[in-house]
Amino acid sequence: MIKKALVVGATAALLSTSLLSTASAQDAPTPEQQAAAAADTRQSVFKLLRFYLTPLVGMARGAPFDAEMAEKNGRRIAALAPSIPDLFMHDTRGFDIDTEALDVIWEDKAEFENKAMALMNNANAFADQAATGDRGATLGAFRALGGSCGDCHDAFRVDND
Repeated sequence: MIKKALVVGATAALLSTSLLSTASAQDAPTPEQQAAAAADTRQSVFKLLRFYLTPLVGMARGAPFDAEMAEKNGRRIAALAPSIPDLFMHDTRGFDIDTEALDVIWEDKAEFENKAMALMNNANAFADQAATGDRGATLGAFRALGGSCGDCHDAFRVDND
């Protein structure tokens, strides 16, 4: 629980730092600056998610299994997942910013939130399996976790793969 609070706290700090740095550049940031700050914050959180996911992908592809790391990283992904819809509260459509977010995020918020909750649930299920130390069951649960990422990317992210 403390780790979850630390991750959520770190995320909040990252959000405020990004917004404050934009605000300190001028007293009243322009809508373009606000949109850019929102996109930067989103991208930072997704980089953090990727940081926790990358070793899990490695294990799924044959790297040595580390149950403790798998559980820890699964829990951290689960802790970050509910913040994903919050990161998109600022609608950045119509601004000239670098983003892979599709318009449908703001057009179908309920489905977007459902995908974030599926990521949280699947990350927790993965972490629960990892806690048992059973490599096979853990890697089986990884399919659902990875599927959560892919499902959201398929629906809400520019396909540049």
